[in-house]
Amino acid sequence: MRRLIAFLLFCLAGAISPVLAADFEFTPALQRAYADILKLKVQGAQRVIAPEVTRRNGVALYLDNYADMITLLISDDRKAFARFEAREDQRLDALRNLDANSPWQRLLQAEVRLHWAFVKLKFGQEVSASWDIIRAYRLLEENRKKFPNFWPTYKSLGVLHILIGSVPESYTWVTNLLGLKGNVKQGIQEIQMVARKDALFRTEARLIELLVQAYILKFDNADVTNLKQFVSENPDNLMLHFFATTILMKDARSEEALPYLLNRPTGPDYLPFPFTEYLKGEIFLQKGAFQQANQHYRLFLGQYKGLNFLKDTYYKQFLCFWLTDNPGDDAASVQLLRQVSNVGASVVEGDKAAQKFADLYFKKGVSANQKVLMRSRLATDGGYLDTALAVLRPYTEANFSLLAEKAEFNYRKGRILQRREEMDEAIPLFERAIALSEKSQLSFGATAALQLGYVYQQKRNVSQARRYFQKAISFKKHEYKNSVDNKARAALNEIGGD
Repeated sequence: MRRLIAFLLFCLAGAISPVLAADFEFTPALQRAYADILKLKVQGAQRVIAPEVTRRNGVALYLDNYADMITLLISDDRKAFARFEAREDQRLDALRNLDANSPWQRLLQAEVRLHWAFVKLKFGQEVSASWDIIRAYRLLEENRKKFPNFWPTYKSLGVLHILIGSVPESYTWVTNLLGLKGNVKQGIQEIQMVARKDALFRTEARLIELLVQAYILKFDNADVTNLKQFVSENPDNLMLHFFATTILMKDARSEEALPYLLNRPTGPDYLPFPFTEYLKGEIFLQKGAFQQANQHYRLFLGQYKGLNFLKDTYYKQFLCFWLTDNPGDDAASVQLLRQVSNVGASVVEGDKAAQKFADLYFKKGVSANQKVLMRSRLATDGGYLDTALAVLRPYTEANFSLLAEKAEFNYRKGRILQRREEMDEAIPLFERAIALSEKSQLSFGATAALQLGYVYQQKRNVSQARRYFQKAISFKKHEYKNSVDNKARAALNEIGGD
């Protein structure tokens, strides 16, 4: 969910027009700077922006803020965050002193707040971030009422409606209490409306639509084609190469994603982006190329200044040794796993899962069967389905002694068959995973129910799809609850039902 919010907030920067009144002048130079920021060529853009910031051009203030946001999100540098955070109030004060009769005054205040909301979420300031989102929403609603034909408002408001519609069920009372209203379908319609009515915003709207499809709804072959075409039209855009990589990896298309990493634009004009090394490590781990994966994880650790993904990276390095079945690698693997408890934070789901595995490993040990399930899982996640199925083929549920392993076996095999479009064979495996998971509220039951919802949605059996999406939400306190609930609620919203 955090990554989704990151991507959507990146795209909000596009809500600017080549206009304007004197207080909001988008000069040709600023247009070029804006394009460079979107490509992650931030330092050059900031040099262009600086003179316009001095004369209090509202567009330049906004672009300067956008550049700061990009820098902080990519670097995850807490020291830089401490230096930069006072700039939010400074820019908001400056924008409030500009022409209040222009719709850009409220819009750009909202954008600045939204940018800082995500930065604060990344650095653990959830309460302050929430207030920024609420204030941004109110500014946009006020702008909509005052200037109903000002399309950029609907672009940004549409993104917020998508995010509000994706809030987990346990928090909807908060959004209702605060008067935050919206849903995914409404937000998408607003973004599509902006794309239709003004060609200037078409690129940003196109990107947002793809991100929503990938991270909230369902990403199909047509979306893949659109994504690849989008990147091919922008070969020097590092941010789009990153998006293409993560979206394709999420859709179990790692072999298709790898070229976007290997052929991404590079050079001194671009921000350093160590996370690309982490992503390479992920793909090679999924392929079973453990030595190559470990090399990329090491490069990531050597370049990265943040706290997120550290636990996960040491855990993945552990897997690179542990899954080789080479007795000589055992000592090295255990030392790497011990580092999980000594580094980073437990904010993102990957770090939470890594800590959970490490705690279990050192407290109770892990059976040899876990290696079987892990190899299959990694290959499935990457879309290497023949490999994943071959790993599980010699086994049945009876080969696994622990309840959680039995549930995972059924879920993993069902997921492979689902991805191979063998839906009727996948259904009983998902149902078995749910039955085994309900009493202990295991995550495999929730994820199996979510996938069954998608299966029946594809079969156009709306009542069964609704039933399983609701079943997915009913599972409590598992490590993937937020992401599973978000997807299930979005699907229910799409088919009609809650």
